[in-house]
Amino acid sequence: MVVAEARFEAGPRHWAVRVAPGLAVAVLVAIAATVVGTLFPLVGAPVFGVVLGALAGAAIPACRGQRLAAGYAVAGRTVLQLSIVVLGAGLSLRQVVAVGVGSLPVMLGTLTVALGGAFLLGRLLGVRGDTQTLIAVGTGICGASAIAATSAVIKPRQADVAYALGTIFTFNIVAVLLFPPIGHLLGMNPHAFGLWAGTAVNDTSSVVAASFAYGGDAGTFGVVVKLTRTLMLIPIVVVLAVLTARRSATGGEVSLPWRRIVPVFLLGFLATATLATVGVVPVAWHAAIAAVGTFLITTALAGIGLSLRLSDMRAAGVRPLLLGGLLWLAVAASSLGLQAVTGTL
Repeated sequence: MVVAEARFEAGPRHWAVRVAPGLAVAVLVAIAATVVGTLFPLVGAPVFGVVLGALAGAAIPACRGQRLAAGYAVAGRTVLQLSIVVLGAGLSLRQVVAVGVGSLPVMLGTLTVALGGAFLLGRLLGVRGDTQTLIAVGTGICGASAIAATSAVIKPRQADVAYALGTIFTFNIVAVLLFPPIGHLLGMNPHAFGLWAGTAVNDTSSVVAASFAYGGDAGTFGVVVKLTRTLMLIPIVVVLAVLTARRSATGGEVSLPWRRIVPVFLLGFLATATLATVGVVPVAWHAAIAAVGTFLITTALAGIGLSLRLSDMRAAGVRPLLLGGLLWLAVAASSLGLQAVTGTL
C-alpha cells in the first residue's frame, strides 16, 4: 500500500517532467508559426505550425529524441482536444439555427458528396484507412478543426494527419484566390456566394477571406453557414467513435461504455457552445476566445509536425493530394448545382 501511494504521489511530477520539454518546444514553434501566420494570413498559423514543426524536427537535432516525444504526444492529442472545447465558446447556436435551416439541403448534399466521394475515389486511387477518412471530413466539414477532432477519436499516424492537413490547406488557398472572381463571373448575389463559400471552402479562416473579399454581406452569411457546417462534426465524430470503439473491443464485445462512444472533448465543445448561446460568454470575448483556440490548434499541429518524419510523407506519394483535389472540385460543383436546384443561386 505504501509503495502504491508513493507511486501515485510521484506520478504527476514524473509525468510533468516527461511532458514539459516536448510541450515547451511545441509552444515555441506555435509562437513562431503565429507570427508568420499574421504576415501571411491567407495561409494562417495552424498550417505554419505543422510545417515549421516538421522542418524543425527534420533539421534541428535538439528537436528530436525520445525525451521530447511525450510532450509532442500531449500537444498533438490533449492540447488538440482542449482547442476544440475552447473554440466552442465562440459558436452561437441561435444564429446558426436561424441561417442554417435554409442552407441545410446544400450543406447535407455537399457533405454526402464529400464522404461518398472519398469512399469511391479513395478505393480507385488506393488511398484507404485514416488518410482517406481525414481528407473526407476535412473537405466535407471544416478543414483543420474536423481533422483535429477526428484525429482525437481515431488516433491516426502523425503522417496521416500531416498529409491530410497539407492537402486541405493547399485547396484552401486555391479557393480563396479563385472563388471571388468565379462568383462575380457567374453573377452570384452575396447570399448565394456566402452559401457557396461556406459549404465548399474547407477552413473557417479561408471562408472568411473568400466571402469578405466578395463584398456585400457575403462575409457574414458565409461565416454563419460555415459555423452551421461545423456542427456536422458532432454526429460524424460520434459515429467514428462508435466504429473505433467496436474495432478495439475484444472477444466480440458489443456493449460499449458511453465514454468510448461520446468523447469527453465533444461534450465540452457542446457545453461551451451552449454557454455562448445563452449569453454566459459575452460576445466581446469571442475574438479573444478564437485567438486562444487558434493558438491551441497551432500548438497541437506543431507537436504533430515535430513528431513527423518527412520520409513518411514522401512514402504516401501524390495520391492523397489527388484525392483531396478531386473531392474539393466535386464539393464546389455540387454546392453550385444544389443551389440551382433549390433556387438559392
